[in-house]
Amino acid sequence: MVGEQRLQTIMEPEWQTVKMDNKKIINQLKKAMRTKCLIRLKRRFEDCFIRGYVTDIGAEFFILALVSDRCWYDGFECFRIRDIKSVAIDPYRTFTESALRKRNALRNKKPNIDLASIENLLLTANKKFNLVTIHREKVKPEACWIGRVLEIKKQRVSILEIGPNAKWDKSPEKHRINEITRVNFGGDYENALYLVGGEPHKT
Repeated sequence: MVGEQRLQTIMEPEWQTVKMDNKKIINQLKKAMRTKCLIRLKRRFEDCFIRGYVTDIGAEFFILALVSDRCWYDGFECFRIRDIKSVAIDPYRTFTESALRKRNALRNKKPNIDLASIENLLLTANKKFNLVTIHREKVKPEACWIGRVLEIKKQRVSILEIGPNAKWDKSPEKHRINEITRVNFGGDYENALYLVGGEPHKT
């Protein structure tokens, strides 16, 4: 543990000083997807690293099959390419992948998500998964909205939310499409909410 902490301390400045433009980021993402390599990345909105496997890349967003710090697969997350600060091979991938194999952890099948636009992303994710999570990190960095996409109209997405108590709201809430920085689906938390909350009640 001490050795790992020391290595983390030594590596941290390297990640902070490396600057990658959009073209380099995209090239790294494509390489990671082609080689099926476990990567970790940094984003402008959070200090911690995010780990996973790139499964698809669009013009604006890409999909990462998440690997949690507890060495489990944890659904999928879509990030805006322009928010990525750095991409690199995960330095602890040998340990992580060994743990995943020994646990017989199975990665979810690559979802058929349309990344042509954020609207298409939300609509296809909504069809494939029970719940979709959106983030508007530039506006409300500590908040997220989880639920069912009902409609996209006039640059706004209408979402019927399910709360932390697994209770569905009675009416949907609208969010500006251009404020969405991140989209999640298929994760443990979303699955637990749906398991308890079920389908929203029809009125």
